[in-house]
Amino acid sequence: MEPLNVALALLGGLLLALNLSSEFVTDRVPVLSQPLLATAFGAAVGPAGLGLLVLSAWGDPIAILEHVARVTVGFAVVGIALRVPVQYVRRRAAALAVVLGPGMVSMWLASSALVYVLLGVPERTALLLGAIVTPTDPVIANTIVTGSLAESQIPDRLRRFLSTEAGANDGLAYPFVFLAIFALSHPLEGALSRWLVDAALVGVGGAVALGAFGGTVVGVLEREAERRGALLGTSDVLAAFVAGMAYNTFANPRDEALESEVQDAIKRLLTIPAFVVFGAALPWAEWRTLGAAGVALGIAIVLLRRLPAWLAIAPVVAPLRTRDDALFVGWFGPIGVAALLYATISVRETGTEIGWIVGSLVIAASIVAHGATATPLTNAYGRASRSSE
Repeated sequence: MEPLNVALALLGGLLLALNLSSEFVTDRVPVLSQPLLATAFGAAVGPAGLGLLVLSAWGDPIAILEHVARVTVGFAVVGIALRVPVQYVRRRAAALAVVLGPGMVSMWLASSALVYVLLGVPERTALLLGAIVTPTDPVIANTIVTGSLAESQIPDRLRRFLSTEAGANDGLAYPFVFLAIFALSHPLEGALSRWLVDAALVGVGGAVALGAFGGTVVGVLEREAERRGALLGTSDVLAAFVAGMAYNTFANPRDEALESEVQDAIKRLLTIPAFVVFGAALPWAEWRTLGAAGVALGIAIVLLRRLPAWLAIAPVVAPLRTRDDALFVGWFGPIGVAALLYATISVRETGTEIGWIVGSLVIAASIVAHGATATPLTNAYGRASRSSE
């Protein structure tokens, strides 16, 4: 139990320090975000630093990372689904279809092409690595679009749209990842047939059905109670999001201010430990073997994976009214815990760690880039928006 006790003490101390100093850090050192601080802390206390937090002392590090990522993303997407009114999703269905359809495909192909060119891996491996980093992370996105700074500087139409997109596209990355996984282990025809059944029909269709059913049942039961005084190989992340939306549809309205406070507390309790564990597990030696190509890949994906696609589709995405809107939302498509989940799944399914090595490198690049720019660019966007009014 000693390693666990040490880990709990470290995480508890960090959570306390961040909660007490969050406003001070944001005001005085705006380039330091909580995910960035938590990741740096994890690296400092991990095997490459003080050696106080060593995942291998608990078991298989990849398995631990997968479970941590799964729980964290699951809570994040449910939190988003509970905050987003169903009427909003219906009203923005066309815009969401664009960003979750052509937008996601463009991000997948752009990321895959960058991996293929810069790392020189086989095409199918490049498609897998590109799929891993495709989804917008709901955990980091939440830290960008929630809080007093975001509420004062970013219009509600953009905060809500980015949250909804981040919540939905994590589960929808599932078929991209598994298409590439099946393609690596089967002939093309066999890969497509298995993908249609396992990933598209069961993974996505089953997730939507189970999520809708579970969320509806719980929501209806809660409403009736007030009036009277797991998954089978599906995309559990997508199911969690759909369940939250269904629950939000059928349950009674709740105190939004109180719910926001509760969700923010849960978000901190889960988000900070996830990034600390990620930081402690960073594969420094494997990154060094990638050399300059790895550094170039991290920079290229952060810059080119999302922003060009969003600038292209902005004219048909209603919430993006100006070029500044498209630039802001196009830049803040962070890569984080959702990509970590798919990276660890790829290791389990393929038996090779390339998904973890490359995925973790890109995640770290995004944490640094988006964490360092969140406060400055949010303030800059707010000033530009006010000046144009």
